[in-house]
Amino acid sequence: MVTVVLPWRPQPSRIAAFEVVRDWYAAALPDAEIRTVDSPDPVFNLAQCRNLGVAALADDEIAVIGDADTLPQREPLLTAIEAARDSGRVHLPYTEYHWLGRDGTAQAAAGTPLERCDFELVRGACSGVYVTRASSWRSHGGQDERFRGWGFEDAAWFLAHTTLLGEPPRRHEGMVFALHHQAEVREGPQYDANAALMQRYRDASVSAESMREFVFGG
Repeated sequence: MVTVVLPWRPQPSRIAAFEVVRDWYAAALPDAEIRTVDSPDPVFNLAQCRNLGVAALADDEIAVIGDADTLPQREPLLTAIEAARDSGRVHLPYTEYHWLGRDGTAQAAAGTPLERCDFELVRGACSGVYVTRASSWRSHGGQDERFRGWGFEDAAWFLAHTTLLGEPPRRHEGMVFALHHQAEVREGPQYDANAALMQRYRDASVSAESMREFVFGG
């Protein structure tokens, strides 16, 4: 059983990208269930949405947790799904993250293959699309729901996975493509709080013991 989890709270500038992503998954994974997930937090909380999506699944079920603006390639995605069934790790079905921007997104909408659209390469990207067995997501605490709004939840998760499970999430050769929409504001008190929490993850990453205490000890 594969479930596609799409964190989603409607915003006018994001609807077009969301509809493209939803329709792509419906065509690429016709046997999968596609669920949109929001959380009760008045601030959009990506980490909480992702956790809620996985919480609804049995341990042996596979979740494809996709951002509502990001498309993977089908073959790397299928490879990641199979690998995630018994690896005990989270898988990233890409080695290149292409942010298409306004121009590249317009090219894609006009029919240009995604691989040929203009893009900016985002180095170090570790979000966009996750593939995981539900038990693997739970094994290292999922994502920290104290990250509210925008920023750092994916980088902190990457550190927790790497430290607690002894290796980074496993990548598969391929690309993902992030579609254009209005950029979110990444400043202010909540963003500063997220940055401070991220520093605590860096401090905890010195050992599995300290990370385990930080993630599971409260």
